[in-house]
Amino acid sequence: MGTGSRPDPPPRSPLAVSFLENTRYDQIHLVPADPPEACGELNNGVFIQDQIALVERGGCSFLSKTRVIQEHGGRAVIIADNAYDNDSFYIEMIQDSTRRTADIPALFLLGRDGYMIRRSLEQHGLPWAVISIPVNVTSIPTYEMMQPPWTFW
Repeated sequence: MGTGSRPDPPPRSPLAVSFLENTRYDQIHLVPADPPEACGELNNGVFIQDQIALVERGGCSFLSKTRVIQEHGGRAVIIADNAYDNDSFYIEMIQDSTRRTADIPALFLLGRDGYMIRRSLEQHGLPWAVISIPVNVTSIPTYEMMQPPWTFW
């Protein structure tokens, strides 16, 4: 556990680390999947093409969700915990028992953060958020912050 009040995040996959360290997107859409669990065909799949999808944990494996987003042309997937009150416990995104793979990065988001993003979009009647990656709204390196750089609440 780190020195702050939050536990250390779990180790990231090489694809996710490469994505976070080497990928820059300026003004890309973060599109909440419909249905949120993204375990099958998406009602808004056309909006996922060339964007980043926000999905919720549950219903199927992390790999299955990632492959659904990949099949819809998504560049990456952010999987938010389905425990909306989770603001400190990270989940290890392990492989399922299949030999399938995915070619896009999948990242985990705390439940509270996913909830706040979805709630804000619903309150403003927006179908997606416009984001930039990497996200760091401070000059403090993320490893020193002990929390994701987008967490303001």
